Amino acid sequence: MAIGPESGRTVDRRAVLRGSAAASAAMALPTAALTGLGAAPAQALSGRPRAGWGVQVGDVTTSSGLVWVRSDRPARMVVETSTTGSFARPRRWRGPLLGPGTDFTGTTALRGLAPGAQVHYRVLLSDPDDPRRTGEPVYGTFRTAPAGRRRGVRFVWSGDLAGQGWGINPDLGGYRVFEEMRRLDPDFFLCSGDNVYADGPIAATVALPDGTTWRNITTEEKSKVAETLDEYRGNFRYNLLDANLRAFNAQVPSIVQWDDHEVVNNWYPGEILTDPRYTEKRVDVLAARARRAFSEYFPVPTLRSDRHGRMYRVVRHGPLLDVFVLDMRTHRNANSPGRQPEDAQGVLGAEQSAWLKRELSRSRAVWKVIASDMPLGLVVTDGPTDVEAVAQGDPGAPLGRELQIAEVLRHIKHRRITGTVWLTADVHYTSAQHYDPARAAFQDFAPFWEFVTGPLNAGSFPAVKLDGTFGPEQPFVKAPDRANVSPAEGFQFYGEVEIDGDSGELTVRLREVGGGVLFRKVLQPGRVGQ
Repeated sequence: MAIGPESGRTVDRRAVLRGSAAASAAMALPTAALTGLGAAPAQALSGRPRAGWGVQVGDVTTSSGLVWVRSDRPARMVVETSTTGSFARPRRWRGPLLGPGTDFTGTTALRGLAPGAQVHYRVLLSDPDDPRRTGEPVYGTFRTAPAGRRRGVRFVWSGDLAGQGWGINPDLGGYRVFEEMRRLDPDFFLCSGDNVYADGPIAATVALPDGTTWRNITTEEKSKVAETLDEYRGNFRYNLLDANLRAFNAQVPSIVQWDDHEVVNNWYPGEILTDPRYTEKRVDVLAARARRAFSEYFPVPTLRSDRHGRMYRVVRHGPLLDVFVLDMRTHRNANSPGRQPEDAQGVLGAEQSAWLKRELSRSRAVWKVIASDMPLGLVVTDGPTDVEAVAQGDPGAPLGRELQIAEVLRHIKHRRITGTVWLTADVHYTSAQHYDPARAAFQDFAPFWEFVTGPLNAGSFPAVKLDGTFGPEQPFVKAPDRANVSPAEGFQFYGEVEIDGDSGELTVRLREVGGGVLFRKVLQPGRVGQ
């Protein structure tokens, strides 16, 4: 038995550790052999199906969760759940057949679960032609959301993994941040995008400023920018070579969104690339392939491998919390200087913007976390003249994409929607911004907070400037003074959110990997703005 720090909750991890050990075989392979984990040609395999990429659970609610696995060959997915790690009387869930059409990945929906319960599960892969031939089970566990307030909620969030050429470094122990977050034993992990860097090849070595060498585990698919479906799939498989991430996935369920680097840097629909590294220049073609790979490698119930379904959604985590997951990529307009006085499409698109306002009005949760894959008031540029995010640097009245965000903020104020907090990543440093109409050019909104964190394992960058349109004040920021600082030098960040069940207080902690809490802010429930 183990106790998660600050939680007072106990978790039996024996089953998780058994599963993690079984799934760690890939990391024990020499680097040259890792490329063999990419494809799964059935005719070249013998023995029983193997799930060497671990397990994941996504979008957990009070009564449901979505379990993911990948096989090394065609197999039937079967999930067994139990209230204990001994699996004395398991409940059995028959999953899909896993085959090449989904890169041998699959998900199984678990429904009718007890609220606020620790669910132990194991995934079995069986031979489609002989169900008695099964591989070693892979174990995991997760907590369903509570039906009441007493237990409270605690989660972590961050983004940006394997960026700028900084991949899995065995000398540093791989992706150390996931082991640190796992030890906190959160209820779930909110990943704010840039889960992979499909446009960022991983070289075997990188020279560091101090004369030492950074070593990466490498694979064939990560040796170039991703263009084909198989290359995009290989980007998602790459991260799962890390034992820390697999152990984390086996214990902590996720809520995942995407941003630009799942496809290509700063992309928008309809874009035609000029990057000479790409033979396929049409971003819409690349995005469709990336979306399919994303849907295969993450358990997102609203997203399917075809063009139907959507990334944006609300995940309800009991009476204390609703998480509104935005998609600021799929429906945006083209990047531009952002000075147009009218902008109906904006960064969300009209349909998503209407959905967000409607669902915020319907929410009865104490806290409404708006998971934004890009920050609101930080000026993120795309080239010398265009802007990539929302803010464009003009501190006056809203223009361009700011107009759409202003409408959302106005809606929150006029409908007296309480408890909204914006969480994001993207900029590769950590900061806290408080927005107040008393300081703003646009004043028809209630005060709110935005918290920024990341990267998980990528280059870190200097802070960008604030845009005054929504009146931001920045009580905390930590960033390096130069670009693309490697994870070996620190500046790797994640955030923690804890909601107390008795008082309803929401506490945000901005954390640095290996360095503890950098900044702490306590917010009170039931207020329109604070």
